[in-house]
Amino acid sequence: MPGRTLARSLRRTLLAWLLLPLLLIVPAAVALQYALVLQPARSAFDQALGNTALSVAAFINEDQGQLRFDMNPQVERTIRTDQQDSIYYVVLGPSGQRLAGDLPLTQNSLSLAADELAYFDALIDGQAVRVAARGVACGSAVCQVRVGETQVKRLQVFRDSLTGTVAGVLAFALASGLSIVLAARRGLAPLRHLGDQMGQRSLDDLRPLDQTRIPRELHGLVAAINRLLERVRGGSLAQQAFLADAAHQLRTPLAALKNEAELALTEDHPPAVQATLARLNANAARAARLSSQLLALARSDSAAAVALPAETLDWETIAAEAAQEWVPRALALGIDLGFDLLSTPLQGRGFLLRELLANLLHNALAYAGPSAQVTVRCRREGDTAVLEVEDNGPGIAADEREHVLERFQRGSAAKSAAADIQSGAREPSMVVQGSGLGLSIVRDIAMGAGGKVELLDAQLGRGLLVRVSLPVAREGAR
Repeated sequence: MPGRTLARSLRRTLLAWLLLPLLLIVPAAVALQYALVLQPARSAFDQALGNTALSVAAFINEDQGQLRFDMNPQVERTIRTDQQDSIYYVVLGPSGQRLAGDLPLTQNSLSLAADELAYFDALIDGQAVRVAARGVACGSAVCQVRVGETQVKRLQVFRDSLTGTVAGVLAFALASGLSIVLAARRGLAPLRHLGDQMGQRSLDDLRPLDQTRIPRELHGLVAAINRLLERVRGGSLAQQAFLADAAHQLRTPLAALKNEAELALTEDHPPAVQATLARLNANAARAARLSSQLLALARSDSAAAVALPAETLDWETIAAEAAQEWVPRALALGIDLGFDLLSTPLQGRGFLLRELLANLLHNALAYAGPSAQVTVRCRREGDTAVLEVEDNGPGIAADEREHVLERFQRGSAAKSAAADIQSGAREPSMVVQGSGLGLSIVRDIAMGAGGKVELLDAQLGRGLLVRVSLPVAREGAR
């Protein structure tokens, strides 16, 4: 996707700017640290070699103008003894002649003043040798003492120093890299928290974002989002208010039209207009029902309902009140409407919960068919207040159940009933044609109260079971 290829990750950008410099810092740190360790070690080896040269110089003597080197074999063995390296020495007279020692050390020409010390590298028998040369006063002239040592110990110390330096710097780099990754993850956690807040919300949840876990640097962004949410909420409330006002204004003329249509059916009229008057009555009833549903839809919107106070209610009481209105309707349609009620306290808004139950009962009576059985149940299951409306009608196919919970969507059974009415195969008085809003209103009210709606197979083996699960009332709630 082009959008994804162009999008930059803030986390990767931070890690790149923090970790990539380590690729330059680590080699530089290794080189600097190695140099700091190497120089003192080299100086210590050279100083020890210079001290040996000073010890050898002590054996140079002058007797009646003649130079002698009086080192006995035991002392020479002591000087040459070393566990790892080979030791060489040579004593040179004022004119450069060899007075004692190893011939290979005479190859380099070097002029030194008395007590002057110099170091140089040489090659003896194919081995690198470090040489310390010291000027020694010989009467009025200057002699030289040179002491050489192979570099086995030096190279071992240098390798160990390099290994230790690299290991130490790499350990520091790894610790720094891990700290940077953890710091970036920790630093970006508020952004993830902010994204979770937005991602878990429904389209109707326009509450301000919580700033308690948001750092000061993001307060401006959160404040801007909250201002946007407030503007959207204001627009939603205005839209819902308009819808509610329009629906409210339509209710009176539609109720009058419905009454006139019913009155026309009861008065004497030509048989030819019977069907027309019946359809007029059915459509007037449908329009009146639609206006009521639009009003309920406007009032059930969470942006509008959040301003209304919640109260402690009981499904048992709400269902018992509904029975007084719906039992006569059920009897008129030849439907057996029963109630199995237990005390089920819950927290909510009474007019919305009554509208929820009214929509479920309307659907059940409208589509279950004559001689059907409809049962309303309520009970408490742990922390859940359960309301069920079950019928043994045609039901809703499993693959249509999620679809019919959307607004203005109807199942195939409802569409078939409407087609029968339009064709005259079914009497309009048996069912009021729906608009596909009933179950969506039930879902919106349930979700606004923190619950859910499930469409299930009826326990009787045929029909539909609608289960509404809401949180029970909290202890001490009013």
